[in-house]
Amino acid sequence: MAGMWQLCKDVKTACQLGVHAHDGAVFRTTLPILLTSMAAVATPPPNLVVDGIPAIPDALRKQAEPYLRLGMVRFQGWHPGKREMLITMRGAKQQTAQLHLVNAPGAKPAVLTNGPEPIRGAEFQPLRGRDVLFTRDVGGNEAFQLFRVNPDGEKPVPILLSDGRSRFTSARWSPDGRRIAYMSNQRNGRDYDLYVMDAAKPQSAQQLARFKGGGWQVLDWAPNSAILLLREYISINESYLHIVDVASGTVSAMNQRSPRKVSRGAASFGPDITSVFFTDDADGEFQQLCQLNLETGVRRVLTPEAKWDVEEFAVSPKGNIVAYVRNEAGFGRLHLLDLTTGKLDTPKLPAGRVNSLHWRSNGIELGFSQNTPGSPGDVWSLNQVTGKLERWTSAPLHGLDAATFAKPELVNLHSFDGTKVPLFIYLPDEKKFPGPRPAVIWIHGGPESQWRPGFLRQYNFLLNELGIAILAPNVRGSRGYGRKFLLLDNGMARGNAVTDVASVLNHAFRQQRIDGNRVAVMGGSYGGFMALSCMARFNSFLRCGVDVVGISNFVTFLKNTKDYRRDLRRAEYGDERDPKMRKFLEAISPLNQVDDITRPLLIVQGANDPRVPASESAQMKKALQDNGNTVWSLIAKDEGHGFRKQLNREFQFLATALFFKQHLIAPAKPRQ
Repeated sequence: MAGMWQLCKDVKTACQLGVHAHDGAVFRTTLPILLTSMAAVATPPPNLVVDGIPAIPDALRKQAEPYLRLGMVRFQGWHPGKREMLITMRGAKQQTAQLHLVNAPGAKPAVLTNGPEPIRGAEFQPLRGRDVLFTRDVGGNEAFQLFRVNPDGEKPVPILLSDGRSRFTSARWSPDGRRIAYMSNQRNGRDYDLYVMDAAKPQSAQQLARFKGGGWQVLDWAPNSAILLLREYISINESYLHIVDVASGTVSAMNQRSPRKVSRGAASFGPDITSVFFTDDADGEFQQLCQLNLETGVRRVLTPEAKWDVEEFAVSPKGNIVAYVRNEAGFGRLHLLDLTTGKLDTPKLPAGRVNSLHWRSNGIELGFSQNTPGSPGDVWSLNQVTGKLERWTSAPLHGLDAATFAKPELVNLHSFDGTKVPLFIYLPDEKKFPGPRPAVIWIHGGPESQWRPGFLRQYNFLLNELGIAILAPNVRGSRGYGRKFLLLDNGMARGNAVTDVASVLNHAFRQQRIDGNRVAVMGGSYGGFMALSCMARFNSFLRCGVDVVGISNFVTFLKNTKDYRRDLRRAEYGDERDPKMRKFLEAISPLNQVDDITRPLLIVQGANDPRVPASESAQMKKALQDNGNTVWSLIAKDEGHGFRKQLNREFQFLATALFFKQHLIAPAKPRQ
C-alpha cells in the first residue's frame, strides 16, 4: 500500500511565536461517503493523488460512514404555475448535487439531472415553466456553462446553450420567458460583457454591452422585459448598480459615486418598473434594505431598526411584502415586512441559517432553505397569510441522533488591540469524553466570509466520535459585524487577523474543557493562508495543521490566479505591482516563513482550482519536505476550489480524521 500511495518521508513540524491573542474564521469543506474497501483499508478514488498519507483503516471508514453520508438540500425556486419546488441535492446514487423536483411537502424528490459535475444554480422559465436554466462546470474549473432542460420530458436531456469554453455567469430569464441575459468573458478571457440570447436559439446571442473587469453581474430583469439591473463589484466595500436598456444597450448608473465608498449587495425590481429594492451601507455600518423610486430618485430606507446586515431579501409578486434575512451575530433570522402597514413579522424558527428566499407566484407562500447546528439543511414553505410552516424535504440522518449534534456557544474575545473577536465553541459530550479535550481552531476563508452556526455535517464526527472540540472564530475582516470590522485587515494591517488567533489560543489555555497542549489549526482558501500563517507564528502552541486550497505566497498567487479574478483580488489583498506592497505581501506569506513551521501538516488541493492555483500548495509542500517536515498531501485531478464529488470528499474527510487521530489526539507533554 505504501508504494501505491507514494508514502512520503517522516517530518518534524512546528509553528513558533507567542502572542496571547488569537482568533480565526471558518472554511467549510463538506465531504460525505461512498468509498470502497480493500482488505482492511479504505482506498482512495482513482482521481486522487495521495502522498504521505498512511493506509486508512476500514474500521475508521465504517465508523465515520453515517456522518459522511449526511447531506443538505437547497431551494432553487417555485414552478411558475404548479405548487412544485426545484431543489438541488445529492441523491442516494449520485456523486454530486443535482436538480430534483418536489411536488408536495414530504414527497419523494424526482431526479431531473444526473451527472458527475454539480449543479451550481437553476431557475424555472417564467410563466409556463417549460424549461429549467442551470449552470455547471467541469472538474471544478469554474468555466460555468449554460444549459436548459425540459422538466416534463420522460428522460430529460440538458441542452448546452454556451460555447463550452468560456465563463458564463448570473444568467437570468426575462419575465416573458423568451430571453436569457448573462455575463461572459468570452471576448478576451478577462473582462465580463453583457449578452442576451433567445432561449430557443442559442446562436442568437448578442453582446449588449462591454465592460472592464470581472466583477459584473446580472441581478434582475424589469417586469416589462425591457430593462436589466446589473451590479458592478469592485471590492467588499465598493459596488454599484446600473440600469441597461435592452433595446439600445445604453448603460446608466443607478447610484452616484461618492467620496465614501458604498457597498450595494442584493438588488431586484419591484412588481413594476418604477422602483428597485436593494441593500447598501450608505447610512452607516450595516447593510440595510432600501427602495429607490426610479422616477423621482427618492431613496427610502426600509429597515433601520437593527444593527445587523440584511443579507438577502425577496419582494412578493404584488410588492406589498418583503421577506428578508438579517445576519444577527451569525444566525440568519427571517423577517416579513408589510410595506403598506409597516408591520414586521418574525416567524418562529429554530436558531440557525435561513437563505434562498423565493416567493411563489401567488404571493402567499414563501419558500426557503434552513439549517441549524442540530439538523441538516432542508426546504420549507411559509404561508404568510396563515403563518403555516411546512417542511418539504427531510435530509436523512442515517441512524444518527440529532440530539447528539453539538450546539455552539458564542463568546466574544478581545484581541491585542482591544478588537472584539466573536468565537463559536463546539464541545464534545462531557459524559462521553470527560476531562480536557483536544481542539481544532477552524478558520474561514474569504477573507470576508463568516463562520455561521449551521450544520457541521461530517465534522460532527470529530465531536461525537473523536472527542475533538471545534473553535470557530470570526477574526477581523469577517463580514457580519459592520463596515469598520470588515476593513480592519486591509492593506498593511492584514497580519493583524493572524494575531487575532492568539486570543483564541489564550482562551483555549484557560478553559477546563479544552486541553491547551493539544490544539490544531485548519482552514481553506484564505483560511488556508491563515492556517499556514498560524503554523508559522504559533508553532510551539500547535500540534498540527490542515491547509485546504490555501494561499502560500500572495505574489505568486496573484500572478497565477485566473485573469478575470486578478484585479478583484488585488483590491482585497493589495497590488503586488507596487514595490512597497509587494515587499509586505512577501513578508507575510507563509512560504517565506517555512523555516518556522515544524509541526505536521495536511495539504488538500484541487488540480483545476482557478482561484488558488495548485502551484500554491505544490510549492508549500516542497519547501516543507525539503526541510524534513511531516507532510500529508491530497490532490484531486477532477476538482477545483474545494472538493465537491462525493468519493473525493469522503476520502478527504477520512484522511483529515486519521491525521487528527495521529497528530492531535495523542497525549502531549506539557509545554515547558
